[in-house]
Amino acid sequence: MNELGMEHYMEFSPQKMAEGSNEADGESKKQGFTFSATPTLEDIRESMCRFRDERNWGQYHTPRNVLLALVGEVGELAELFQWRGEVKEGLVDFSARDKERVGEEMSDILIYLVMLADRCRIDLPKAITEKMNLNALKYPRDKVKGDSRKYNEYPS
Repeated sequence: MNELGMEHYMEFSPQKMAEGSNEADGESKKQGFTFSATPTLEDIRESMCRFRDERNWGQYHTPRNVLLALVGEVGELAELFQWRGEVKEGLVDFSARDKERVGEEMSDILIYLVMLADRCRIDLPKAITEKMNLNALKYPRDKVKGDSRKYNEYPS
């Protein structure tokens, strides 16, 4: 049990997440999909910093500029989904090239997000763990399972 008396929130610890043992991962594994173990977010951050520094671009990478670039990349990803209606999981109706482009835009988004975290000095893996724990408190699985309402719409 944790300090809140709720043991199931511990499933979002960095160790458990690294081991892939949380329940959220179970659904993806049943469907035959998991992420590669590497690169880690720290590997991506180091690589991105090296790339930036080799080009002397750090002077342009203020938090505001990086955020605006991130938003632009999200727009580019959205364009790939625009006018397609509902899209099936796995992008089965996308051409190979369109699916590749989705991966490219998602990569750009992740790179800019990691860059923004670096510039803001936010430890992203720690922040993710903390946010998942907050979400678990706001959305206790026994209370919300199968229900898509927002946390403040559930009876107390």
